[in-house]
Amino acid sequence: MRTKSEGRNEYRCSIELNQNGKYCVRVRAGFARNQWNLSVYFLASTFDRSVKKLESVLQFLQRAEERLWFWGVDRTDDPNLSAELLREEGLEPDRRAEFPDRSPSLAVTPDRPVPAFALAPVRRTLAESLNALRAAAAGD
Repeated sequence: MRTKSEGRNEYRCSIELNQNGKYCVRVRAGFARNQWNLSVYFLASTFDRSVKKLESVLQFLQRAEERLWFWGVDRTDDPNLSAELLREEGLEPDRRAEFPDRSPSLAVTPDRPVPAFALAPVRRTLAESLNALRAAAAGD
């Protein structure tokens, strides 16, 4: 994934309900500085918790970009170290290749915090996609 806005990190987000009723939030990060990608996911018990966790995850990814790149890409002799960094934050590497086409995205300048107001459209789009999934499941 190339970042749409040159020089900015791009985060694509998706949400789905798993078989246990947990919210699975996936984030596909495209980092502009070193031009690399990282896909992660986490589980939450409610939609509100998933959005709150998403905000902290995006802040973490912005802050830890260099460390994650260094241990996950540059230091390929032990790629598990980046997975350990992710787990400390409650994240898991997302190894799925496909990602929903209509997922909301957010572009942020590297080394800057993610502005809270920028998450409002992401939250709205995630809620709409979740409602569409629920409606489709109810129609089955």
